[in-house]
Amino acid sequence: MARNLGKIDDMSVEDRLYELAEGQSGFFTAQQAIGAGVARSTLTYHARDGGALRRAGHGVYRLRRFPRSPYEQVVCVWLSLSRAGAVVSHVSALELMELTDLIADEVHVTVPRSKRGAMVPAGVRVHFTARPIEGRHRHTVSGIPVTGVERTIADVVRADGWSEQVELAVRQSLSRGMTTPGRLRGALPKTWQRRLQGAASVAGPDRPPRPG
Repeated sequence: MARNLGKIDDMSVEDRLYELAEGQSGFFTAQQAIGAGVARSTLTYHARDGGALRRAGHGVYRLRRFPRSPYEQVVCVWLSLSRAGAVVSHVSALELMELTDLIADEVHVTVPRSKRGAMVPAGVRVHFTARPIEGRHRHTVSGIPVTGVERTIADVVRADGWSEQVELAVRQSLSRGMTTPGRLRGALPKTWQRRLQGAASVAGPDRPPRPG
C-alpha cells in the first residue's frame, strides 16, 4: 500500500502515523500518535469530514485509505483498552487464531482485576484475571496480544461449557501443531477430559507443537 494519507502534507507526520497503524490494521491511539511526536491538534484537524483520518472510538483513529481487515472491530476494541492491559481472549481469540467459524456478537477481552474501573466500549465483554497473562499463555496475532491456545480453549469451556466450536478449536489447533493433547489436558478442568480425548483422537496422533 502506498503511504498516501490524502491531505496530510507533512511527510514526517504521514510516516509516523503509517508506522503506528501498519501493524494494527490501520488503527492507532491518540496516545500512540502523541508519543510519536504528532500533536493532538493535528489528529483533530485530519479527523474532520473528508480528512485522512477517521475517529473509530474513544481516543482511537483509523487511516481512511488503509486496506480493510476482517478483524477491525477486535483491533479497535483492544486499542481502546490497551492502556488497561487488555488481552483479546475467549471466542475473540479463537477468531483471531482462525480456530472457529463463529463470529461473536461481542468482543471478548481479559484485563487485570485491578483495572475494573476502566471505561468499557459498547459491544465488549470484559473478563477479569488476578494473574498476568504471560509466557505461552500469551501470543501475538496481527500485532494484537491474544491468550494462548490452551488458555483460550480453557476459558471458553469454563465460560460456556463444551460445544461444537470447542471441538473444532481442539481439532484444528492439534492438526496445525499449535498445541498438544498433553498441554490441553493440563489446561482443562477434569470434567472435560473425556471430551478432550475424543476430540484429540479425531485430530490424529500426538505431535510436538510447532515453535513460536
